[in-house]
Amino acid sequence: MIAELPNIFTAKERRENKAASFVNYALSCGRKIILPGFLLVAGVSSANEVLELIEMLPGSKSADVPAVSDAVHAEPEMKDVKKKEVAVKKPEKVTDLSIWDEELFRKQFLGSYGVNAEIEPRVTAVEQEQMQEILDIMSEDDDMEKAMSKLQKITKDSSSAIFDFTIGNLYFQQDDLVNALMWYDKAIAKFPTFRRAYKNAGLIHVRNGDFEKALPFLTKTIELGGHTGIAYGLLGFAYGSTENHLSAESAYRQAILLDPETVDWQLGLARSFFKQQKYGDAVSLCNTLIEKNPDRADFWLLQANAYLGLKQPVKAAENYEYVNAMGQATPESMTMLGDIYVNDSRWDMAADAYLRSYELDNGVNPGKALRAAKILAARGALNESTRMLNRVAEKKTALDAKDLKELLKLQARVAVAEGGGEDVVKILEEVVEVDPLDGEALILLAQHYGRDVPEKAIFYYERASNIEQYEAEAKLRHGQLLVGQSKYQDALPLLRRAYELKPRADIEDYLKQVERIAKTRG
Repeated sequence: MIAELPNIFTAKERRENKAASFVNYALSCGRKIILPGFLLVAGVSSANEVLELIEMLPGSKSADVPAVSDAVHAEPEMKDVKKKEVAVKKPEKVTDLSIWDEELFRKQFLGSYGVNAEIEPRVTAVEQEQMQEILDIMSEDDDMEKAMSKLQKITKDSSSAIFDFTIGNLYFQQDDLVNALMWYDKAIAKFPTFRRAYKNAGLIHVRNGDFEKALPFLTKTIELGGHTGIAYGLLGFAYGSTENHLSAESAYRQAILLDPETVDWQLGLARSFFKQQKYGDAVSLCNTLIEKNPDRADFWLLQANAYLGLKQPVKAAENYEYVNAMGQATPESMTMLGDIYVNDSRWDMAADAYLRSYELDNGVNPGKALRAAKILAARGALNESTRMLNRVAEKKTALDAKDLKELLKLQARVAVAEGGGEDVVKILEEVVEVDPLDGEALILLAQHYGRDVPEKAIFYYERASNIEQYEAEAKLRHGQLLVGQSKYQDALPLLRRAYELKPRADIEDYLKQVERIAKTRG
């Protein structure tokens, strides 16, 4: 997710410090000053050179530059592996990342540094004086509206593109992104190689989630020499968000090369590996991330998903268990852990994981718990399924009609499997009365009556077979009932139809056995 940077100065801070230089203020109070890079005019160095000069000031450190993670943050947008698949959310905010100070601006106006005419428009001496007035209004009067008004009055079609760019930055600071983009476009039209205008326009498009529009601006920024970690990182993010994962991988690698300390680029690279099914590379990269940040649960979960991609569920389970021990498990991670244990026939551990997921969700999503109970019941883990159902039943009155019906059917299914009696029948008949087309309830009733009243069982199987979704199962179980009565010839058409609808190997084997018996007794 793209994080919105805080408002840099409160009104009180501006009043108390407007006489001080911006850089000294930043160094003394520990705050980051973010001003638009609107005063890079004649006699100005490149943005990279300006940053180097700032770092040379007494007491200044590279850390005074806003951390990239302040501008681009992974969760979400970039975090929702979501588990089964890593999800990528759209960004919300990004800001101009240039850092300037008053003293440096004045030196630039005086032409103390060489200008890169290829990427920065020139200004005339008159325009320099006009821009100096704008600077004074902003720094001394602390009046952005006044600065905006004056600047728009003096900006003409023949004016330097710096004027249009400056207006765009002022709108950017006021969060008026539509007008900011309009003025950046004007600046680019006047000066087609204006790198900072491309950069800021690209940042706005990323902030708005318009990744297709952001791509040409970000690539042009890099083409014009803007080889920075954040430029490549945002380019990778934009490529990934447009499903161009190979290009995203290349961009993220460049971002990491230039800015190896920013975790977001490494996470982006890991997710590009996922999208390309390079799970081994993802595991290795996650190992590096975990070594540096062992308390970050999202790294462990990301690696768990990579292990699943490599068909190594046991290692994935270890990661999920570790995250749970850290107290940072999510309902999704515990559900995944439960599924792993089910596939490994560890019913009690699966039930524990599913129940933990239900608790983490505060019971607000009973459908997931009912799904887990159904899976366990289907595998014959009746005791564990009952544990799940009993927990859901504790909030029975809060269930909606759909979940309540599912709960009743699952309770009936387990009871039938355990040889339940009339109480189960009443529940199922109530379900069928409410919904005559509930094929599952009809089949459960048929299974119950199949023990002692086969005629009634056949009646319910035939009703269920008229429902397309349940025809295959109804005919299969009807055929099995007839086989149990040694009516092999009568069972064969039913079994063949079941196999035709659902050609499974187990049905095919059963059908062949019945055919052989039918021939020998035919």
